Amino acid sequence: MFGRGMGTKFHTRLWYYFRLGYSTYLTFLLGYVSTLVTIYYLAIKNLPALLDIFPHFVPFAVIATMLGAPLSVAIGWAHLKRTSAFTSEQDISIEASPYTYKLPPGFTREAYFPLYLELLAGMKRLVEAQGKLSVEDKSRIERLERNLEVLVNGGYVGSPRRSKFS
Repeated sequence: MFGRGMGTKFHTRLWYYFRLGYSTYLTFLLGYVSTLVTIYYLAIKNLPALLDIFPHFVPFAVIATMLGAPLSVAIGWAHLKRTSAFTSEQDISIEASPYTYKLPPGFTREAYFPLYLELLAGMKRLVEAQGKLSVEDKSRIERLERNLEVLVNGGYVGSPRRSKFS
């Protein structure tokens, strides 16, 4: 977004934390309270039948919350489990993630994949010593070794998926 320097990385991280905190927490809380206030003072206060049921704001807010919270949970569950919306969101996240085609930093790059590389090299030596390694198998193993070395060194393998909707 702003470049690649350490100062810009710090600012980019701050920008991400700001957007996350603002959109997830502040606007949610303000939006929730704003919706309750708007419904009560513009709708219920102008309808005498509802004003008899809810003469004060606090009981309305409590009942609306008691009904709205389970309804919101059910809608969220349906979004994750019963619609293709969440699947599409995850597809887009995977396609956009820089770690789909490279290793994330940490134990995966520093321990797991070097171990895989060593295991593959050791197995290749054992099978080769027994004279049971075909030319095709050797070619496949060498291609895997090259890919693992690229990943361990921080590079990319493969190419990003592109959907017709990208």
